[in-house]
Amino acid sequence: MTARRHLPATPALSATPLSASAQRGQARRALLITAGLGAALAGGWLAWRRDRQPTTEATAPSQVPPPAEMAASAPLIDGDQLTAAFWRQQFDTPQGTSLAWSALQGQPIVLNFWATWCPPCVKEMPELDRFHREFSAKGWKVVGLAVDGPTPVREFLAKVQVGFDIGLAGFGGTELAQTLGNTVGGLPFTVLIDAQGRVRHRIMGVTDLAQLSEQARRIQPG
Repeated sequence: MTARRHLPATPALSATPLSASAQRGQARRALLITAGLGAALAGGWLAWRRDRQPTTEATAPSQVPPPAEMAASAPLIDGDQLTAAFWRQQFDTPQGTSLAWSALQGQPIVLNFWATWCPPCVKEMPELDRFHREFSAKGWKVVGLAVDGPTPVREFLAKVQVGFDIGLAGFGGTELAQTLGNTVGGLPFTVLIDAQGRVRHRIMGVTDLAQLSEQARRIQPG
Protein backbone atom coordinates (compact mmCIF):
# COMPACT_ATOMS: atom_id res chain seq x y z
CA MET A 1 0.00 0.00 0.00
CA THR A 2 1.45 3.32 -1.07
CA ALA A 3 2.19 5.65 1.81
CA ARG A 4 0.71 9.08 1.57
CA ARG A 5 3.12 11.96 1.40
CA HIS A 6 1.99 14.91 3.54
CA LEU A 7 2.56 18.28 1.98
CA PRO A 8 3.41 21.17 4.29
CA ALA A 9 0.37 23.13 5.24
CA THR A 10 -0.16 26.41 3.42
CA PRO A 11 0.15 29.24 5.93
CA ALA A 12 -3.08 31.13 6.52
CA LEU A 13 -3.42 34.53 4.89
CA SER A 14 -2.85 37.39 7.25
CA ALA A 15 -5.66 39.89 7.67
CA THR A 16 -3.16 42.61 8.40
CA PRO A 17 -2.82 45.10 5.48
CA LEU A 18 0.54 44.83 3.57
CA SER A 19 3.02 47.63 3.68
CA ALA A 20 3.97 49.45 0.48
CA SER A 21 7.38 47.67 0.26
CA ALA A 22 5.72 44.27 0.70
CA GLN A 23 3.21 45.08 -2.00
CA ARG A 24 6.04 45.99 -4.41
CA GLY A 25 7.90 42.73 -3.62
CA GLN A 26 4.76 40.69 -4.16
CA ALA A 27 4.16 42.43 -7.50
CA ARG A 28 7.74 41.61 -8.65
CA ARG A 29 7.29 37.93 -7.72
CA ALA A 30 4.02 37.78 -9.65
CA LEU A 31 5.71 39.34 -12.67
CA LEU A 32 8.57 36.81 -12.59
CA ILE A 33 6.13 33.89 -12.30
CA THR A 34 4.11 35.19 -15.21
CA ALA A 35 7.23 35.63 -17.34
CA GLY A 36 8.42 32.10 -16.51
CA LEU A 37 5.08 30.57 -17.46
CA GLY A 38 5.10 32.51 -20.72
CA ALA A 39 8.61 31.28 -21.62
CA ALA A 40 7.64 27.68 -20.84
CA LEU A 41 4.54 27.91 -23.01
CA ALA A 42 6.51 29.50 -25.85
CA GLY A 43 9.16 26.76 -25.70
CA GLY A 44 6.52 24.03 -25.78
CA TRP A 45 4.81 25.66 -28.76
CA LEU A 46 8.09 25.87 -30.70
CA ALA A 47 8.87 22.21 -29.94
CA TRP A 48 5.40 21.21 -31.18
CA ARG A 49 5.94 23.20 -34.39
CA ARG A 50 9.36 21.55 -34.92
CA ASP A 51 7.93 18.03 -34.48
CA ARG A 52 5.10 18.80 -36.87
CA GLN A 53 7.40 19.97 -39.68
CA PRO A 54 8.26 17.35 -42.37
CA THR A 55 11.73 15.81 -42.30
CA THR A 56 14.09 17.70 -44.58
CA GLU A 57 16.15 16.00 -47.27
CA ALA A 58 19.33 16.52 -45.25
CA THR A 59 18.00 14.55 -42.26
CA ALA A 60 15.95 11.95 -44.16
CA PRO A 61 17.21 8.35 -43.80
CA SER A 62 19.25 7.04 -46.71
CA GLN A 63 17.44 4.87 -49.22
CA VAL A 64 18.32 1.14 -49.02
CA PRO A 65 18.35 -0.72 -52.35
CA PRO A 66 15.64 -3.38 -52.75
CA PRO A 67 16.68 -6.89 -51.58
CA ALA A 68 16.52 -8.20 -55.15
CA GLU A 69 19.14 -5.66 -56.26
CA MET A 70 21.36 -6.36 -53.25
CA ALA A 71 21.23 -10.12 -53.88
CA ALA A 72 22.02 -9.84 -57.59
CA SER A 73 25.36 -11.50 -58.41
CA ALA A 74 27.58 -11.81 -61.45
CA PRO A 75 26.84 -14.71 -63.82
CA LEU A 76 28.95 -17.85 -63.46
CA ILE A 77 29.11 -18.56 -67.18
CA ASP A 78 28.95 -16.48 -70.34
CA GLY A 79 28.12 -18.69 -73.29
CA ASP A 80 30.44 -21.62 -72.58
CA GLN A 81 33.12 -19.49 -70.90
CA LEU A 82 33.28 -19.68 -67.11
CA THR A 83 33.52 -16.22 -65.54
CA ALA A 84 35.60 -14.88 -62.67
CA ALA A 85 32.58 -15.34 -60.38
CA PHE A 86 32.69 -19.09 -61.01
CA TRP A 87 36.33 -19.33 -59.93
CA ARG A 88 35.60 -17.44 -56.72
CA GLN A 89 33.37 -20.26 -55.46
CA GLN A 90 34.35 -22.39 -52.48
CA PHE A 91 32.85 -25.57 -51.05
CA ASP A 92 33.37 -27.48 -47.82
CA THR A 93 34.79 -30.98 -48.07
CA PRO A 94 33.81 -34.10 -46.08
CA GLN A 95 37.12 -33.71 -44.21
CA GLY A 96 36.16 -30.22 -43.00
CA THR A 97 38.58 -28.34 -45.25
CA SER A 98 37.75 -25.91 -48.05
CA LEU A 99 37.73 -26.67 -51.77
CA ALA A 100 38.51 -23.44 -53.63
CA TRP A 101 37.88 -23.32 -57.38
CA SER A 102 40.60 -20.70 -57.77
CA ALA A 103 43.19 -23.43 -57.06
CA LEU A 104 41.89 -25.42 -60.04
CA GLN A 105 41.84 -22.58 -62.56
CA GLY A 106 44.06 -23.17 -65.60
CA GLN A 107 43.69 -26.96 -65.51
CA PRO A 108 41.32 -29.22 -67.48
CA ILE A 109 38.59 -30.48 -65.17
CA VAL A 110 35.99 -33.22 -65.06
CA LEU A 111 33.21 -31.86 -62.84
CA ASN A 112 30.70 -34.47 -61.73
CA PHE A 113 27.43 -33.76 -59.89
CA TRP A 114 26.28 -36.74 -57.85
CA ALA A 115 24.45 -37.88 -54.71
CA THR A 116 24.49 -40.93 -52.46
CA TRP A 117 20.76 -41.50 -53.03
CA CYS A 118 21.32 -41.69 -56.82
CA PRO A 119 22.08 -45.33 -57.92
CA PRO A 120 23.57 -44.32 -61.33
CA CYS A 121 25.88 -41.89 -59.50
CA VAL A 122 27.09 -44.64 -57.19
CA LYS A 123 27.63 -46.94 -60.20
CA GLU A 124 29.93 -44.50 -62.04
CA MET A 125 32.11 -43.49 -59.07
CA PRO A 126 34.72 -46.23 -59.70
CA GLU A 127 34.89 -45.14 -63.37
CA LEU A 128 35.56 -41.55 -62.36
CA ASP A 129 38.26 -42.74 -60.00
CA ARG A 130 39.90 -44.77 -62.77
CA PHE A 131 39.93 -41.69 -65.00
CA HIS A 132 41.48 -39.70 -62.16
CA ARG A 133 44.29 -42.23 -61.74
CA GLU A 134 45.04 -42.46 -65.48
CA PHE A 135 44.73 -38.81 -66.49
CA SER A 136 45.98 -36.86 -63.47
CA ALA A 137 49.51 -37.16 -64.86
CA LYS A 138 48.25 -35.28 -67.95
CA GLY A 139 47.02 -32.42 -65.80
CA TRP A 140 43.36 -33.42 -65.51
CA LYS A 141 41.50 -32.82 -62.26
CA VAL A 142 38.36 -34.66 -61.22
CA VAL A 143 35.96 -32.99 -58.79
CA GLY A 144 32.76 -34.54 -57.47
CA LEU A 145 30.18 -32.08 -56.16
CA ALA A 146 27.74 -33.88 -53.88
CA VAL A 147 24.16 -32.67 -54.10
CA ASP A 148 23.66 -34.20 -50.67
CA GLY A 149 24.16 -33.74 -46.94
CA PRO A 150 27.56 -34.06 -45.20
CA THR A 151 26.71 -37.14 -43.11
CA PRO A 152 25.56 -39.48 -45.91
CA VAL A 153 28.51 -38.37 -48.05
CA ARG A 154 30.99 -39.20 -45.27
CA GLU A 155 29.36 -42.57 -44.68
CA PHE A 156 29.43 -43.35 -48.40
CA LEU A 157 33.09 -42.38 -48.81
CA ALA A 158 34.00 -44.59 -45.85
CA LYS A 159 32.80 -47.54 -47.94
CA VAL A 160 33.64 -46.37 -51.48
CA GLN A 161 36.96 -44.57 -51.34
CA VAL A 162 38.04 -42.34 -54.23
CA GLY A 163 41.23 -40.41 -54.85
CA PHE A 164 39.71 -37.26 -56.36
CA ASP A 165 38.35 -34.17 -54.62
CA ILE A 166 34.81 -34.14 -53.25
CA GLY A 167 32.93 -30.94 -52.46
CA LEU A 168 29.71 -30.57 -50.50
CA ALA A 169 27.37 -28.52 -52.66
CA GLY A 170 24.17 -29.45 -50.80
CA PHE A 171 20.90 -29.19 -52.65
CA GLY A 172 22.04 -25.80 -53.95
CA GLY A 173 24.27 -27.82 -56.27
CA THR A 174 21.19 -28.48 -58.40
CA GLU A 175 21.04 -24.78 -59.31
CA LEU A 176 24.75 -24.73 -60.14
CA ALA A 177 24.32 -27.78 -62.39
CA GLN A 178 21.45 -26.07 -64.19
CA THR A 179 23.61 -22.98 -64.70
CA LEU A 180 26.24 -25.18 -66.35
CA GLY A 181 23.74 -26.75 -68.74
CA ASN A 182 21.77 -29.42 -66.88
CA THR A 183 18.43 -28.52 -68.42
CA VAL A 184 16.54 -31.58 -67.10
CA GLY A 185 17.74 -31.28 -63.49
CA GLY A 186 18.77 -34.95 -63.21
CA LEU A 187 21.76 -36.78 -61.76
CA PRO A 188 24.45 -37.74 -62.49
CA PHE A 189 25.61 -34.83 -64.61
CA THR A 190 29.19 -34.36 -65.80
CA VAL A 191 30.90 -31.33 -67.35
CA LEU A 192 34.32 -31.33 -69.02
CA ILE A 193 36.14 -27.99 -68.81
CA ASP A 194 39.30 -27.15 -70.74
CA ALA A 195 42.36 -25.33 -69.40
CA GLN A 196 40.99 -22.02 -70.70
CA GLY A 197 37.89 -22.33 -68.53
CA ARG A 198 35.44 -23.24 -71.30
CA VAL A 199 32.77 -25.92 -70.94
CA ARG A 200 33.58 -28.29 -73.81
CA HIS A 201 31.33 -31.28 -73.20
CA ARG A 202 28.28 -32.20 -71.09
CA ILE A 203 27.15 -35.71 -70.17
CA MET A 204 23.64 -36.28 -68.83
CA GLY A 205 23.45 -39.68 -67.10
CA VAL A 206 26.00 -42.37 -66.33
CA THR A 207 29.47 -42.05 -67.82
CA ASP A 208 32.43 -44.40 -67.86
CA LEU A 209 36.20 -44.44 -68.40
CA ALA A 210 35.97 -44.98 -72.17
CA GLN A 211 33.66 -42.02 -72.74
CA LEU A 212 35.63 -39.69 -70.46
CA SER A 213 38.95 -40.72 -72.02
CA GLU A 214 37.67 -40.09 -75.55
CA GLN A 215 36.43 -36.59 -74.67
CA ALA A 216 39.58 -35.75 -72.71
CA ARG A 217 41.81 -36.64 -75.69
CA ARG A 218 39.64 -34.58 -78.01
CA ILE A 219 39.79 -31.54 -75.69
CA GLN A 220 43.48 -31.89 -74.91
CA PRO A 221 45.32 -34.03 -77.47
CA GLY A 222 48.54 -35.74 -76.55
